[in-house]
Amino acid sequence: MLIETETTPNPATIKFLPGRTVMEAGTRDFATPEEAEASPLAEALFGLGDVTGVFFGRDFISVTAAPGVEWLDLKPDVLGLLLDHFSANMPLFRPGNAGGIAVPAEEMFAEDPADADIVVQIKELIETRVRPAVANDGGDIIYRGFDKGKVYLQMQGACSGCPSSSATLKNGIEQLLKYYVPEVTEVRAV
Repeated sequence: MLIETETTPNPATIKFLPGRTVMEAGTRDFATPEEAEASPLAEALFGLGDVTGVFFGRDFISVTAAPGVEWLDLKPDVLGLLLDHFSANMPLFRPGNAGGIAVPAEEMFAEDPADADIVVQIKELIETRVRPAVANDGGDIIYRGFDKGKVYLQMQGACSGCPSSSATLKNGIEQLLKYYVPEVTEVRAV
């Protein structure tokens, strides 16, 4: 089995491609070892001690290294865990754990029903134009709400904490949404 790797815009994160489906639907972000207890693979990656984030996408796993950790040292250990896991066809989540089901994108707050058409347009643009591009960089973006012209989004995986994520949000996503949905005045990260 060959696992390919790709760099991401976040220098602390590498995208690992096992050449097979990782998540049938949705994504899953693990920001702490406690969250990783839902998945034997995520837990093992955090167990390396130098990992501060694990993200499962459709066909990739993004792993974020702790500050000061060199990927030259960490990468062979991560690859070894991934090879063992996928070669043995081990489950991604523990039995009986709801962790294998993608967590729905819950809005931050109740939205004005008058904005329903606007919200549909925003969500469609995020799903069709933004998420695929963000997934190419080893992350995901989750819609969290719309209020008085402001769109609230959550960055996950390689995009969370990435030095270029604020530029992506403002120069890329915000401009796209403003162009197609004139009611959008600003995009904010949560």
